Amino acid sequence: MVPSALQKLNGGFQFENNKGLCGAGFPELRACTAFNNMNINQVEPSGPITNTTTSKNIPVSAILQAPCDQTKCSNSSKFPQVAIISGVTTATIILIGVAFLIIFFYRRQKQKIGNISESSEGRLSTDQAKEFHGAGASPLVSLEYSNGWDPFRGCRNGVGISEPSLNNFRFNLEEVESATQCFSEVNLLGKSSFSSVYKGILRGGSLVAVRSINITSCKSEEDEFMKGLNLLTSLRHDNLVRLRGFCCSKGRGKCFLIYDFAPMGNLSRYLDLEDGSSHILEWSTRVSIINGIAKGIEYLHRGEANKPAIIHRRVSVEKVLLDQEFKPLMADSGLRKFLADDIVFSGIKTSAAMGYLAPEYVTTGHFTEKSDIYAFGVIILQILSGQHMLSNSMRLAAASSRYEDFIDTNLKGNFSESEAAMLSKIALDCTQELLEQRPTMEAVIQEMNKK
Repeated sequence: MVPSALQKLNGGFQFENNKGLCGAGFPELRACTAFNNMNINQVEPSGPITNTTTSKNIPVSAILQAPCDQTKCSNSSKFPQVAIISGVTTATIILIGVAFLIIFFYRRQKQKIGNISESSEGRLSTDQAKEFHGAGASPLVSLEYSNGWDPFRGCRNGVGISEPSLNNFRFNLEEVESATQCFSEVNLLGKSSFSSVYKGILRGGSLVAVRSINITSCKSEEDEFMKGLNLLTSLRHDNLVRLRGFCCSKGRGKCFLIYDFAPMGNLSRYLDLEDGSSHILEWSTRVSIINGIAKGIEYLHRGEANKPAIIHRRVSVEKVLLDQEFKPLMADSGLRKFLADDIVFSGIKTSAAMGYLAPEYVTTGHFTEKSDIYAFGVIILQILSGQHMLSNSMRLAAASSRYEDFIDTNLKGNFSESEAAMLSKIALDCTQELLEQRPTMEAVIQEMNKK
């Protein structure tokens, strides 16, 4: 039997230095009490402590060097790591949630106008206008005017610009931002390669359309820019979209043109309709629209004391807007004088793709008044047929007065044959291959008035 650790001392144990010890097997030691009656050489794996002399003796060194329980060691060492990982994960989730809420409430505040109920035509009431006009404009406004930037500063004299007249059309950035609710996407009506159009409402309650144009898309020469702006403000006719004013922002790098809003949209939305659509135009409305377009173009082509003769260049159903009474309003009139040449050219390519470009432009590369007249003839056929795309068979049907083959079937025969014959003839005359054979807009209006 292996001797115990105390027995290995071979008498070397000095009791005098360890008077507090107790135990059995050494005469010098006192007997242990019930509390102390546990042999230090004895290790019981489980069970209560008892006074026994038959326990298994194990060396003390073995007890001190015994490895710890692996499960307990593993749990004790992993607990701090698990706590750290859990804390970091929880903090990250909280931060992401807070960031999401901040972004959400910021977007809701920025697009507050989106919560304003509108009628089916998208109109806003005066009371609703006052409700959201209380919101302040962006910090850019104060920066804009603290810098004192003036778009008229440095303009040279002698270029035919009446600055007092232009000042009557000037809006400040705060007014434009307030009208569009800081150009909220909720109010975005359309976007092109060089501009965006937003719906807005002025402090007086009237609806407007705000065209936002990049400064880089405008005339680079300051004199040319001011000439174009002066021309836009000079155009006044019942069949042209009225320019309310403008605003130039150095901070945003944009120029804003503010027009009257046309609640019924452009003429394009009333073409290619299915039977039963609520947008189908009655015959009398179609004739009235054709007359109004003719008058608007004739005004542009006519030179006056305060306005030169203007070629529109982009006459199309997309450029014909309709007010509440379906009166046609020509849009973008004179805008080419305001825009850079490459921007104007990109618009010409669009017109060509849609069939409005006169044949002579392909050979000469120049526009004339007869180019606008050709596009006007195309619009007449589109309105009569109710179709965007025109075929040769439709033209032949119009020439031979076979109305059932080209008049919009959605009218269900409710149209005037005499007016259809007159308008068909005008459309075919306006779309003659040779520009010399096309009538002037003045002659077109005279022909219409004969009915």
